[in-house]
Amino acid sequence: MAEQPTETPVLDLLARMTAESIEASSLDAQTLMLVRVAALVAVDAPPVSYLMNLGAAGEIGVGEEDVRGVLAAVAPIVGTARVASATSKIVRATGLAIELAELEAEEREREREIDELVASSKREVARAAKPESIQEGTSV
Repeated sequence: MAEQPTETPVLDLLARMTAESIEASSLDAQTLMLVRVAALVAVDAPPVSYLMNLGAAGEIGVGEEDVRGVLAAVAPIVGTARVASATSKIVRATGLAIELAELEAEEREREREIDELVASSKREVARAAKPESIQEGTSV
């Protein structure tokens, strides 16, 4: 049976390919992510590739020193131009991650403010719907 179409077919395909790659590999998770970083350097990948892979790498404990080690290890193979390009793209990816985090925080703040406004409006409507004697705490 064919899968239902989604709004992100390319991302879904990449996610499936990545999952299958991880399952097929005998490498531990951290080594696998470091190899992926090395491959990104070798193919001169765009910043978004670093963003996705370094984010996942960070979640499993791969740190900045590990990534620097990969860059140093592949430099003699891929050349200084590729390592310089990768470093620049990693910096841009980090900037993108920071911007995304800030946008998400702003969005959460806006949602919280909207929720507060809705709750306040509901309280006002409820107060307006009550008879005046009940609002003032007096009985009729």
